[in-house]
Amino acid sequence: MDDEQETYKLWRIRKTVMQLCHDRGYLVTQDELDQTLDEFKGQFGDKPSERKPSRSDLIVLVAHNDDPTDQMFVFFPEEPKVGIKTIKTYCQRMQEENITRAIIVVQIGMTPSAKTALTDMAPKYILEQFLEAELLVNITEHMVVKIIRNSETAGRYKTDLREAIAEYLKTGRLFRAQNERENNYMYY
Repeated sequence: MDDEQETYKLWRIRKTVMQLCHDRGYLVTQDELDQTLDEFKGQFGDKPSERKPSRSDLIVLVAHNDDPTDQMFVFFPEEPKVGIKTIKTYCQRMQEENITRAIIVVQIGMTPSAKTALTDMAPKYILEQFLEAELLVNITEHMVVKIIRNSETAGRYKTDLREAIAEYLKTGRLFRAQNERENNYMYY
């Protein structure tokens, strides 16, 4: 992938990450949400082949709106397939900064031992994994989604879409999504 394509991809991923953090109730500035590709290039660079930006430059630390002590890291590992060494490094940093929640944005995936480490560290540390490909678009922007709070409608449908939205938000709130072609609603 050339530098222009890689820069665009990193910008899209980081933009979706900022929206995800905002949607989960973390403090994100409007400037961060609205950052253009040119602004991204000015802040981080446009030569990924020369590590400008390097993925580690994209790390995000956000605090929750309701409780500023509830903070979350978003890590962007350099290696395509993340191993246990990287997970331990991130957990050490989280421990040093007294942060218990993080998202890890991986390029290809994780080794089996790294995945096991994520589950072993729960509930003390909550580390979620997203593939870069999952964050190229914000799933909530590509359909009509309305947040509702009626628990009676939970569980009507179990689809990949429902799981994707739940994974994205991790809030427990319900959604009503309209399928515009069929003009019907599904509850998530």
